Amino acid sequence: MKLYSLKHGSMRPLGVALIAAHCALLAWVPVRAADTFDPGQYAGKVVVVDFWASWCVPCRRSFPWLNAMHDKYGDDGLVIVGVNLDMERADAEQFLEQYPAAFSIVYDENQELARQYEVVAMPSSYVIGRDGKVRAKHMGFKVKQQDEYEALIVEALQNPGEENE
Repeated sequence: MKLYSLKHGSMRPLGVALIAAHCALLAWVPVRAADTFDPGQYAGKVVVVDFWASWCVPCRRSFPWLNAMHDKYGDDGLVIVGVNLDMERADAEQFLEQYPAAFSIVYDENQELARQYEVVAMPSSYVIGRDGKVRAKHMGFKVKQQDEYEALIVEALQNPGEENE
């Protein structure tokens, strides 16, 4: 199986040694971090899955907003999971020192989640409803569209999903 990176928009094969090096990193990160993401663990919640990378300039603007959404709607059932796509975890850690996350971070060094969600831009966000279905997605982050992004979250929080309709 050939693995690829989306860093800087290019597709480059990753070596087995590089993947092993990523798995061996045990550095402290100032957020809750996980090695895997299982949307099933958030059944009944609204989940925003946000794909980001340290080199992504719009991600620097999206993190404070994501933190605000986490604080504002967390008690209403919103969960935010940031999925980092950096090839080097140290790059992500440096980013997080400057732009801390109040939400969970998952590292996707081998791009498995990125392929599953068909990520083509940074950042890419997916709003998953309480029923586990993708309700909305958007690519990029524009400060002027924050109200639109928030409205997507609010709509998902207010919609119990097909199970209860």
